Amino acid sequence: MHDAGRRVLIDPTAIVDSSAQFGRNVRVGPYAVIGPHVVIGDDCEIGPHATVYGPTRIGAQNRIFQFASIGAEPQDKKYSGEDTRLEIGDRNTIREFVTINRGTVQDKGVTRIGDDNWIMAYVHIAHDSVVANRIVFANGASLAGHVDVESDVILGGFTLVHQFCRIGASSFASMGSCIKQDVPPFVTVAGNPAAPYGVNSEGLRRQGFTRDEVVALRQAYRVVYRSSLRLQEALQKVEEIARDRPVVSRLADFIRQSQRGIVR
Repeated sequence: MHDAGRRVLIDPTAIVDSSAQFGRNVRVGPYAVIGPHVVIGDDCEIGPHATVYGPTRIGAQNRIFQFASIGAEPQDKKYSGEDTRLEIGDRNTIREFVTINRGTVQDKGVTRIGDDNWIMAYVHIAHDSVVANRIVFANGASLAGHVDVESDVILGGFTLVHQFCRIGASSFASMGSCIKQDVPPFVTVAGNPAAPYGVNSEGLRRQGFTRDEVVALRQAYRVVYRSSLRLQEALQKVEEIARDRPVVSRLADFIRQSQRGIVR
């Protein structure tokens, strides 16, 4: 099918529900399946054999590669057909065999993916997870349900994240990490269970953090992880550092708000 007015190119072998909506310059590859209640924004490309089920709304300039499964029912035994959603932002790359499920009524009712994310092959993003912006998930990384991932995070290959965990901004998880508690912003973790291995200095440098900011974060890290202080005592010290170094307040706020406890 070729809609000359909107330049929507749909391969004749694709199966597209009549209720699906397309922006301009959308391409749908051979044998792809686009289900009901799907909205796909401008300049998106849906690869061969990919499936997109609704209700799902996809923004502009996304590339979804072959055999990805987007917007399918949540893998939750409590799910019984409720009207839940998946929302995907702009300029995301979603590689082969990625699975992203819709939300559940037991939580937010929606799974959300932000902008400019690089989601590599075989990644799984479960129901009610929230993925922010500029994130890299390497091959096989998996989020259980209700996971919150802040911006500029990198999860190494085959990293596993437990339900209800939070992954703080600009943190890094080495390949094969098993994350069972919250990972504070700016921290590197590795292992099973995941343990802290310092500040993500290289990632911060690439993201434009200043040398003084990195030094302040290292100082705060030593208070939390290298001193003999209890966590609440360490948090008070970190808050003192944050008075002169605002970047550290992001670390302090995250620790204070953690409900699962932080990796330590």
